[in-house]
Amino acid sequence: MPARDIYHNTVKRALQKDGWTITHDPFPLKIGKKRLSADLGAERLISAERGLQKIIVEIKSFVGQSDVKDLEQALGQYVLYHQILNEMGTDRSLYLAVSQPTYNSVFTIELGQVLLKNQVIKLIVFDDESEVIVQWIPS
Repeated sequence: MPARDIYHNTVKRALQKDGWTITHDPFPLKIGKKRLSADLGAERLISAERGLQKIIVEIKSFVGQSDVKDLEQALGQYVLYHQILNEMGTDRSLYLAVSQPTYNSVFTIELGQVLLKNQVIKLIVFDDESEVIVQWIPS
């Protein structure tokens, strides 16, 4: 089992505070004979008519020496997981969870903005001290 991100439990608690039920910890991914796992699977009731909203969350701390290298690695993993989920035919949306400071330093500048503008990734931004979700992108 791969090592958990330093923010794993923080994001888990933030999702629970936001009304999500954690369904998988970790969420298994399978393609051919390969087995991988995203950090969390979660769901919550939208309404009786609309049913459950289901997500998969990959958590990244961006604690390496280079934000660019961390972004390249996170983006590669996100794209890979997104494609595997498409092959699996899952009805879950994939999100990358990042802390507020990471969002401010990586995703508010041109480098990160181009990914958000072109809807390459979906983000969950969390406050690591209060353990709450600050923003969903796209909302």
